[in-house]
Amino acid sequence: LAQAVWHKLACISHTSIALARARGTCRYLAMLPAYVHQQSFFGGVPPLSEGVGFAIVLGFGAFFSVFTTAIVCLDKAYNGTAQTSEQFNTAGRSVKTGLTASVIVAQWTWAATLLQSSNKAWTYGISGAYWYAAGAAVQVLLFGVLAIEVKRKAPNAHTVCEMVRARWGTAAHVTFLVFCLLANVIVTSMLLLGGAATVHALTGMNVNLASFLIPWGVILYSAVGGLQAKFIADYVYVSVIFVILVVCIYSVYVKDFSTDQVYQGLTAVTDMTDAQCESAFSTPGGGTFFQQGGYACGAVPGNLRGSYLTMVSGGGAVFGVINLIGNFGTVFCDNAYWQSAIAARPQSAHRGYLLGGLAWFAVPFSLATSLGLCAVALQLPITAAEAGAGLVPPAVATHLFGRTGAVMMTIMLFNAITSTGSAEGLAVSSLVVYDVYRTYINPEATGRQVLLLSKVVLVVFGGCMGALAVGLNAIGLDLDFVYLFMGILIGSAVVPLWNMLMWRKANASGAVAAAWGGMLLAVVTWLVTASAMYGDLSMTALSKNEPMLAGNVVAIGSPGRVHM
Repeated sequence: LAQAVWHKLACISHTSIALARARGTCRYLAMLPAYVHQQSFFGGVPPLSEGVGFAIVLGFGAFFSVFTTAIVCLDKAYNGTAQTSEQFNTAGRSVKTGLTASVIVAQWTWAATLLQSSNKAWTYGISGAYWYAAGAAVQVLLFGVLAIEVKRKAPNAHTVCEMVRARWGTAAHVTFLVFCLLANVIVTSMLLLGGAATVHALTGMNVNLASFLIPWGVILYSAVGGLQAKFIADYVYVSVIFVILVVCIYSVYVKDFSTDQVYQGLTAVTDMTDAQCESAFSTPGGGTFFQQGGYACGAVPGNLRGSYLTMVSGGGAVFGVINLIGNFGTVFCDNAYWQSAIAARPQSAHRGYLLGGLAWFAVPFSLATSLGLCAVALQLPITAAEAGAGLVPPAVATHLFGRTGAVMMTIMLFNAITSTGSAEGLAVSSLVVYDVYRTYINPEATGRQVLLLSKVVLVVFGGCMGALAVGLNAIGLDLDFVYLFMGILIGSAVVPLWNMLMWRKANASGAVAAAWGGMLLAVVTWLVTASAMYGDLSMTALSKNEPMLAGNVVAIGSPGRVHM
């Protein structure tokens, strides 16, 4: 105890943190020697070559295309499963509980799940990790209730919008078709923004080129095998993700460090003064590039005693509410989740969602509490901009494992992107085919025509989303902004969609008014709050937590009153 107290006093008393490290009295406060005077973690040479990036992006896409195509062909040869439009879009409506659960984990594990969860731990500490995981697991668990109703009330449906049209007619059908497509675009944008930024940071591949190339591996096997091929690939994806996750947790808390060491590091960082932070993030000439909020150094504003190890966090709680509301929109408005319920066996649908939601919680929470907190405890020179782009896990993995860590993170991220990207592509394909083409253009379309158009839409959607990601990069939107903003755009459709299956008195005019009115009120609230609190409508003001919180709360709260 005396030795620990002496080390603590030594750390606090030294004006030069680098000197403290040199004397061996401050193991966790000082900047690691490899990063002294380094202004950002990825500001130098990427840990992997550009060729490795191309090999992972193109090679893995080709591998899974061949692998899933072979499985589909074997299924056709030995089980007699024909590749019809129904099989392509519903997987025969015969998926069992375990595979349904793995599919839910796979398609709910976005790039943001792996990247932004650690960013929130880096920003708010343990509360950020918890609120990310808890705030996004509730929706999947609740969707299990809707999965039961889908099987009871619409056993032959292909999309959620078909259900809307059957109950509420054309006006409501068009309204919720717009919201569903918007949800697919938002989710795919986040996948490509986070994925391209990480591939660029780790391999040096051009970020715009990565945005275009990443979707193509998904397009190939999805177009060949449809929903069945996606489910098979998802099982493999989830297995790989969990293996890498276990390796990261073991390395942080057992192999390289321990829970005590991480705890001591986080406590020491909390106690650092501005002068100590300026000394840690300093230039060779004695100046400093430290800016408050630019690095995870010192006490956390809004946290109890500034600690990273408390659940009493104002910023963490605000993020938790935003996260909860935004993810309701991306589950309930995303046709991919309705497709998974449609594809499951009647007795397996709700069980798969409950099991998948519980299993998914472990992914962001474990990753954030290992890599996210480790980044702070080690004082890696990760900037706020890098964290906002989702580069905390790649930075820590690169530090722990070198080039191997960079490869692990790239593979893990690519698996997440391709899994969710495949789900989004198939969701858009089924919406366009069944809710646009077969409803308004060619009601007598044959199964062959439906199957062909489904594959064409997949290819077109993948190319268009690459272009959209390039556009978002050009105007400076990052993963963090899109993640916080999504609830404002699509949150207003959640309550009407729930009411569609759960409320006997729900009517069409109320549903349409609730969806559009809630979106309008949410956007106005977001803009007014930003203007009132920060005096302008700049991207900096609009990205703040308070305007985002206000807009998200109105988006989820107002439609219920309007509909009723």
